[in-house]
Amino acid sequence: MPLFTVWEIVQIIITVIAVGFIFSGYVKRPRTEFESIEPDLLEDFKNGVIVAAPAVILHELMHKFTALFYGFSAHYVASWWGLAIGAVLKLVGSGFIFFLPGYVSISGTGSSLQFGLVALAGPLTNLVLFLLSWLFMEKNILTKYWHIWALSKQINLWLFAFNMLPIPGLDGFKFYASFF
Repeated sequence: MPLFTVWEIVQIIITVIAVGFIFSGYVKRPRTEFESIEPDLLEDFKNGVIVAAPAVILHELMHKFTALFYGFSAHYVASWWGLAIGAVLKLVGSGFIFFLPGYVSISGTGSSLQFGLVALAGPLTNLVLFLLSWLFMEKNILTKYWHIWALSKQINLWLFAFNMLPIPGLDGFKFYASFF
């Protein structure tokens, strides 16, 4: 059985493109005095993909890989409504972006702790991405991309903190509930 179905790959690609579009206005590289002040839509889209898509896709893929490790069935599902909400918020110029781009559907039998660790895998991925971005900024690694590291830090810290809240439906609730 393949690790990904063709349909999963198509959904991941659509999610990456949508997330890049949604975050394109929020990730702008610094312009030099010789460059036009006109927005570079392709460059902004590329930066949106580079910053936001790994935070979202790697979070979900770690749920999938951890579930597969424990013998569960797991596949990525794009949330068409969630992506539409994100696109609408972008189009109306909302200063706040909140949407569910996708999730991993998991089935099978296992211990409560295994399901809790599957839930924890996504937020821990965001924590690792936050720490890597912080380290790159702190150690002045690839300073040309400082704007990328700064926003990556923010997005991943926010995703980690939000997902660890003990609210039903969120990863934190599933993780904390696995101890009871």
